[in-house]
Amino acid sequence: MSHAQPLQPTATLRRYAGAYAAHAHAYAQVLVGLSGRLELELDGRATWVDGACALVVPPGVAHAYLAASPARVLVIDSPALPGLERTRRFVPPVSWKTQRGQLDADHIVGELASAAGVLQRRPIDLARIDAALDGQLHTRWSTARLAALCHLSAPQFHARFVALTGRTPADHVRARRLDRAEQLLRSGLGLEAVALQVGYASASALAYALRRERGLGARALRRAV
Repeated sequence: MSHAQPLQPTATLRRYAGAYAAHAHAYAQVLVGLSGRLELELDGRATWVDGACALVVPPGVAHAYLAASPARVLVIDSPALPGLERTRRFVPPVSWKTQRGQLDADHIVGELASAAGVLQRRPIDLARIDAALDGQLHTRWSTARLAALCHLSAPQFHARFVALTGRTPADHVRARRLDRAEQLLRSGLGLEAVALQVGYASASALAYALRRERGLGARALRRAV
């Protein structure tokens, strides 16, 4: 499927969910990942876009999408200009994502000629990480243990996890523990039992974490049932 070429670069925010059949455009596209993970097939080659990278899709390249869970992407449609003539993934400037509502698409396309690419790398599968965490919240989760799930070194995993999610692995683990603790407390389970299930050494340690991180007291959670 071919579409008419835009007269100038234009940027739109799009949400992808599910599968999209292969198609091609007469113009180039720049996909800047904001959240989630968008799997792509470009002329038969597999790649992806997530919150830590962006992708150039040159004119005429057939591409199909798959978003197993919802993904938000900033999409720039552009005439064929320098920097858009080959497929490549790259690390976008932080401002492209934090200022996406006021972005100048012409400025972005102008910067692409000098944008550095990224090496092909193992993906960080957040769904797999969360499933592993939720299954064993009572055990210790170090950055090295999380990195092993993705076959990465601890420093590589830490840097890429922060770029992808905006928080450290330790912050993410703590958030999963407290999310589950809130659910269990609201179901009526006692504070001591909940603490053991979600990996806190004692009821007082969990109560302190809930107050500090969520501004919640255990009694208030149980009263909310």
